[in-house]
Amino acid sequence: MTDVLERKACLTGVGQSQVGRRLMRDPLELTLDACIAAIEDAGLTLDDIDGLSTYPGGVDLSPGFSGAGIIQVQDALRLELNWFTGGVEMPGQLGSVINACMAVATGLARHVLCFRSIWESTAQGTGGRGGFGVGNGGDGGPPRVGEEMQWTIPFRAYSPANWIGLFAQRHFHEFGTTREQMAQIPLNARKNAQLNPKAIYRDPLTMDDYLASRLISTPFCLYDCDVPVDGATAVIVSHADAAKDCRKPLLQVEAVGSALRGRPSWYLFDDLTTMAMRDAGKMLWERTDLMPADIDVAELYDGFSFLTMSWLEALGFCGKGESGPFIEGGQRIARDGELPLNTDGGQLSAGRLHGYGFLHEACVQLWGEGGERQVPGDPAVAVAAAGGGTQAGCLLLTRG
Repeated sequence: MTDVLERKACLTGVGQSQVGRRLMRDPLELTLDACIAAIEDAGLTLDDIDGLSTYPGGVDLSPGFSGAGIIQVQDALRLELNWFTGGVEMPGQLGSVINACMAVATGLARHVLCFRSIWESTAQGTGGRGGFGVGNGGDGGPPRVGEEMQWTIPFRAYSPANWIGLFAQRHFHEFGTTREQMAQIPLNARKNAQLNPKAIYRDPLTMDDYLASRLISTPFCLYDCDVPVDGATAVIVSHADAAKDCRKPLLQVEAVGSALRGRPSWYLFDDLTTMAMRDAGKMLWERTDLMPADIDVAELYDGFSFLTMSWLEALGFCGKGESGPFIEGGQRIARDGELPLNTDGGQLSAGRLHGYGFLHEACVQLWGEGGERQVPGDPAVAVAAAGGGTQAGCLLLTRG
């Protein structure tokens, strides 16, 4: 294929702030730490950055959901921009990186700084984790909800754990998927997190621990739910010509997946055993001659364990309905298995960096910087995917 526009884009640097529980640090400070680290990692300066992209921008859909927006970062770093974007309605969290690829490919910018920051752990205070988009109304009274949430909130379905749990339950019903199979996602994540010094949870986790933990929303137990943290991640997207002057080997964007061909709904999607990743994954393979068997490392969104299973099916690593048997036993997805999966511990153990952590880890692995958790065999092709429900996006990366 010669007309795939995103191949003019490369990833040239990554950065990450301190990551932790209730750090009590200013979220803009965390964001700037990640941004400056990414710029330095690429061997660039602030003067080189002429584009800025983020998800979700300077909005808080729930406490701590956004740590900083475009305006704050542009002003703090005194960037002179030719192009910028930020918002919620895009193909998952990595849609902001896909946007940056299109910007450099069409000449709107040369080096785009993409960032995602979150401070849910500090923002939730000493209480439990709040529901998505649920808070007090402007007058201190009950919140007003509209669109799809007006059909879920009154029934106390406050959390994506409730909504995604229904998709998982349907998958269990239709294909015979079991909790023991799904458990391999958090068990594998914990094994990898033990080798990641930044991971939140590094203690061993067993199948008995998993099955004995409290249920959150059937079939999800505590260990199927990601860990709210404070932290920020940044990546640099550069035009392939401009990237030649950067410090590291280029990571070319081979293809992106951003399609949404079903209804954008939690309960009106045409197939309730999958979600938007079905279409994003299909689009990815429509834009490359590479195949699932060519992937050396897979970093797939695990906001809830079932989302990773859905991505495995959507990206063709196994057939529809076959993700349970595919991951059974855990050997296939282990760091030394045929498809190393979520090698930093994912969001289930390393912390919910909300999509960007997966792209960061894909880059780390392709550059051979994983330390103790580095995948053996010099990986050269990786896929990073984020999102679920009504929005999802993915990128296929190759090392130049």
